[in-house]
Amino acid sequence: MTTSGSSTPHVVIVGGGIAGLAAAFFLRDEPVRVTVLEGAQRLGGKLSASEVAGVPMDEGAEALLARRPEGTELITATGAGADLVPAGTTSSAIWSRGAMRALPRRQFMGVPTNIGELAATGILSADGITRARQEATVERDGDIPVAQYIGRALGTEVVDRLVDPLLGGVYAGRSEDLSFEATLAPLAAAARKHPVLTQAAATLMPPRPADPSARPAPVFVTLTSGLGALPAMVAKASGAEVRTSAMVRDLGRTPDGWRLTIGSAADPEYLNADAVILACPAAPAARLLAASTPAASAALGEIPYASMAIIALAYRAADWPATDRSGYLVPAVDGKAVKAATFSTIKWPHLARAAQDAGRGVAVVRCSIGRMGEVALLQRDDKDLVSLAAAELAEATGVTGAPVEWRVTRWGGGLPQYNVGHLDRVARVRAAVAGQPGLAVAGAAYDGVGIPACIATARQAVGQVVTQLRDRGASQTQG
Repeated sequence: MTTSGSSTPHVVIVGGGIAGLAAAFFLRDEPVRVTVLEGAQRLGGKLSASEVAGVPMDEGAEALLARRPEGTELITATGAGADLVPAGTTSSAIWSRGAMRALPRRQFMGVPTNIGELAATGILSADGITRARQEATVERDGDIPVAQYIGRALGTEVVDRLVDPLLGGVYAGRSEDLSFEATLAPLAAAARKHPVLTQAAATLMPPRPADPSARPAPVFVTLTSGLGALPAMVAKASGAEVRTSAMVRDLGRTPDGWRLTIGSAADPEYLNADAVILACPAAPAARLLAASTPAASAALGEIPYASMAIIALAYRAADWPATDRSGYLVPAVDGKAVKAATFSTIKWPHLARAAQDAGRGVAVVRCSIGRMGEVALLQRDDKDLVSLAAAELAEATGVTGAPVEWRVTRWGGGLPQYNVGHLDRVARVRAAVAGQPGLAVAGAAYDGVGIPACIATARQAVGQVVTQLRDRGASQTQG
């Protein structure tokens, strides 16, 4: 007998972001009933979109890494594969020391494979290049910060002016805190076999094409309607019961499963489940697991989160300077507020066509503001952030005129920080959760902050609870 009062096992997913919705989708062919509970008024977590100057613009994540198939496979499975489009260009740059400088063509998250190519970019000073040429092998015993490992190998300028801005764009974190093993896992693995770091990075480069004139495989893809449309698509295709404004306040064990308490203390609602997947950020997951699984709760409580803001600025197309770049990154050591800018209508040609179709004739740029610890910056009001972003964008690109429209989206506590020891924390969470029948975790707090990584954790969580439910059913049948 199940705790849901039905012969069909009931799986409840806490969290309606992409991880939770993907989990619901992966359960669609299993003999279970699925309920997704989202505390906010809308689904999607950090995936949402709205128009800026007639252009449908993502407010959160705006691209899928094409080499990881989880995202494109899920989109195709929902029937929306035809809406996937590649980036028109991925040629980014570093704006540093007052000039726009091209990234080295062959580098892994800022770690160069060829110091001569790096020297030609002008990103590093002459002293920085001299130090990088004196590359040292680094012994490591356990996890260490990115800055410590790469700094010892290639010097601090490589960290400050290449690696840190690239990692900051992904995690909004700082390389002196972020884990080398967790944030640069492929490089960490390669460095065990190739102790010279540039050689390790070289092993991670894609092979040079046999036909140089052939169109390369896309690096990034997105949806024509924006990735903000993905949550609703996945929710509909899952067939699950999906509830918003359904905040889970408590999670407790019952003899046969779990009981969730939803809503206010004054008017609580109780929901029974045979299995629960927690697909929410670390802090609420820690709170819900405090009573039943204190070891997992404690480890989750050690994962900090960074806040950030995305500022979309629309300019008259006539004011925007000609460029074939997709955007630029800014090293934190340069002291700027904007850490990254994406030239959206250049990177995504379908957005430029949408602007033309809307009769607006605009170029739209997304500016990212906020690194870990930059609390005061993010406390400024929207107009101040827009003015700051527009001023820095004009300095970097030479764009003339003021934005004709703008939008500010704030993501408070939006990005988990994979600080030193992160892999150990995740292992402790999963080991403790594995000891609780009918329980699993998923989301950005574990194995990667990108959409494909979140989807992968959802599949893993579904496999875990489905196996547990089958084992329970078999034991009940035998009994």
